[in-house]
Amino acid sequence: MGSLLSDDEIEEQLPDSWDRDGDEIVRTYEFDDYLHGVNFAQMVGEIAESQFHHPEIVVRYKEVEIRLTSHEEGGITDDDVEMAELIESERNA
Repeated sequence: MGSLLSDDEIEEQLPDSWDRDGDEIVRTYEFDDYLHGVNFAQMVGEIAESQFHHPEIVVRYKEVEIRLTSHEEGGITDDDVEMAELIESERNA
């Protein structure tokens, strides 16, 4: 795991459409229906497993919320930002 990022580093590195919520970075993705959200959550799970960096994933009717933090470090690290970037690249592929 990496070291904690400073507030300035988090602001600078945070991918577009992601927000900071305390010691986590978060984004909610919207979908046309429930099953598209479930499929997206599965894809995120596969990325997370390959990175050994596991987010909190909340599946709702037409949206999926992803929350990333590095529990071992007690906050936001480069690993969280990298995971968010991987999710974004797969979502936009």
